[in-house]
Amino acid sequence: MRAVCVPLEVPVTDSPSFLPFGASPRAHAEGLLRFVDASPTPFHAAANAAAELVRAGYQPLDEAAMWSLAPNHGYFVVRGGGSIVAFRTGTESPREHGFRLVGAHTDSPNLRLKPRLAKAAHGFAQLDLEPYGGVLLATWTDRDLGVAGRLVVRTATGPEVRLVRTDKAVCRIPNLAIHLNRGVNDSGLILNKHTHVSPVAAMWAGEGSPEAWLGDYLGGLAGVEHADILGHDLMLFDVQPGAFSGVNDDFFQVARLDNLAMSYAGLCGLLAHDATPTTHTRVLSLFDHEEVGSQSTRGADSTLMSDVLGRLAGDGADALPRAIALSSQISADMAHAVHPNYADRHDGTHQPVMNGGPVIKTNVNTRYATDGQTAALFRQLCQACDVPWQEFVNRPDLACGSTIGSITAGRLGVPTVDVGNPMWAMHSIRESAGTHDVAPMAQVMGAYYVGADR
Repeated sequence: MRAVCVPLEVPVTDSPSFLPFGASPRAHAEGLLRFVDASPTPFHAAANAAAELVRAGYQPLDEAAMWSLAPNHGYFVVRGGGSIVAFRTGTESPREHGFRLVGAHTDSPNLRLKPRLAKAAHGFAQLDLEPYGGVLLATWTDRDLGVAGRLVVRTATGPEVRLVRTDKAVCRIPNLAIHLNRGVNDSGLILNKHTHVSPVAAMWAGEGSPEAWLGDYLGGLAGVEHADILGHDLMLFDVQPGAFSGVNDDFFQVARLDNLAMSYAGLCGLLAHDATPTTHTRVLSLFDHEEVGSQSTRGADSTLMSDVLGRLAGDGADALPRAIALSSQISADMAHAVHPNYADRHDGTHQPVMNGGPVIKTNVNTRYATDGQTAALFRQLCQACDVPWQEFVNRPDLACGSTIGSITAGRLGVPTVDVGNPMWAMHSIRESAGTHDVAPMAQVMGAYYVGADR
């Protein structure tokens, strides 16, 4: 089966536009919530980004085909269904003017279905799951959970990929009553990943197979029989849509802000200035599998970026190195806002606040790729846009997270700055961020894409 590069399983006419060009900060936040709600999986996120790009006139490319690229034109390629690289070619060769790169990721920690979908226990049908990434497990209990992802199905013309999602809550992980867990408020809710996170999906009378029953249900979402499902990548998601909160709507909460919020900002930045040609080539890369280390065929630690940039740079052994030497990158992944109840978990002089503007993330042990020069680049962009910025350094005695920044910087040799918008409850099933932070980041990214060559 040859991989299909373009996610045709989601017709572009069925996906609404999310981008609020020229709109208010509130409209930018509303657009982000629509994008996140429509993207319960990396496959949906990549398909929705592709649909937005097609509407903007970008042309899909097949990695297995020869590419004939025109100057000042938009293109994109999808690898593995969950990663997408979009670019607008410059008016001149990248060998002479380089790339402006923005990178983010499409995946988020969640619970994913095993190959054998379901099991029976004590009169109930339960989904069989495995945690993906650094899930904040306790937040997944007592939530309305749906199932979404992709199915590989048998058709008359060969295997085909179809995206699916339930339109209602189909399962739930009930918490244990405090009467049976008296110490929970003192010791915290501790869940065993193997025994405690199997959601209840239905009563089960013991007839037939729960796996076949669930397969029939999911096959119905894709318009096929269970026997025609050849493979799947399915995961749970919170069916409750995003919402604003606070007396003045200063905040919003929704799933998967880490890192669909930065994927959205990068997409807004790329498309905001399509009418403005540049000599350099603008590139947006949205990777799958960041939350589990990026080592996959479509992750940031794969050949995806070097493959695409090599083809853009052109022939000659020195073409890509020359282009990289003229390039820079913004790695965009959400940042930790200071939590008023846990302020001691932050470094005392580096405490980003919600609605305080983009955050520059620095770690001298290169968990983030930022250095003095790349931080200066981003600060200058913020100054030019009249956007305030903030600084984050992880408390040295606490383990620091990581991003795609250092991975792609090391693979490509391109100077990189790590940035993100401040948020609370990272890796929770429902995360929070500031309403007034969405638009400024998109504005700065747009300015970066169309800024003058160095």
